[in-house]
Amino acid sequence: MNYTLNNNSVSISVKKYGAELSSFKSLDTSIEYLWQGNPDVWYGQSPILFPIVGTLLDNKCRIDGKEYEMFRHGIARKRDFELKEQGEDHLTLTQSWNDESLEHYPFKYIFDIEFKLNGKKLTVTHTIRNADDKTMFFSIGAHPGFNCKIGDRLSFAEPETLVCEKIDSDSILDGKHYPTLKNETDIVITKDIFDGDALILSGMKSDTVYLKSDFRPQEIKFNFGKAPVLGIWAKPGAEYVCIEPWYGINDSREVKEDFSQKRLIQKLEPGEEFVFPWSAEIIE
Repeated sequence: MNYTLNNNSVSISVKKYGAELSSFKSLDTSIEYLWQGNPDVWYGQSPILFPIVGTLLDNKCRIDGKEYEMFRHGIARKRDFELKEQGEDHLTLTQSWNDESLEHYPFKYIFDIEFKLNGKKLTVTHTIRNADDKTMFFSIGAHPGFNCKIGDRLSFAEPETLVCEKIDSDSILDGKHYPTLKNETDIVITKDIFDGDALILSGMKSDTVYLKSDFRPQEIKFNFGKAPVLGIWAKPGAEYVCIEPWYGINDSREVKEDFSQKRLIQKLEPGEEFVFPWSAEIIE
């Protein structure tokens, strides 16, 4: 089942399963900007990453002395979200803990995702609330994939000097740093740029990156706010790119005694909320 929303400029579609964005389309030009999930390349489109980003070492973690198994990007994307509210310019989907989720992640949570349109701009706001009676630890991220061509580029709003991290064949951080930008703005999407999987960036001055092309006038302006990590990824040679703001990161091979010690882990006290927005604006 999909939920739809539109105004005079754009339309979106969102799946009930995983609250995954499945369309972001200009009504003026009929251009579809979101990757359409070809299963022969990558079946995903915009998965939600919660309560982990990336992969745990051996797909396991310890929480309060007990071992839990959780696979890549966590449990939220593998469950339905229910419609909480819909208005003329927005819709909100919600998911809560259940007995099955507690078997993999022993915290009671409420997770709302609002999709809001304003002109040609889509803002997606994730709100996590700790519904438990103990401190809750989590990571969260977004993973939207946008249509593009080889030779297109991602252009930061400000010149950046950045190195990136990468993951190994087990999706674990390899412990190395790779020079990526030196007082530059542009990362060009080449056929082989993702041969070593995602570019995992941190320390950005910018909060905005543009998906641009020399072959067409249309652009996407993507704001990732205060996210400390930005993942950039696609299957090598594929005609899409994922722009991924993360509040969390893959495990390294350093064994942690408890999930609460995980790098970039977020925490909420009982009743507290964590709010994480990103936005994508079509420029035509």
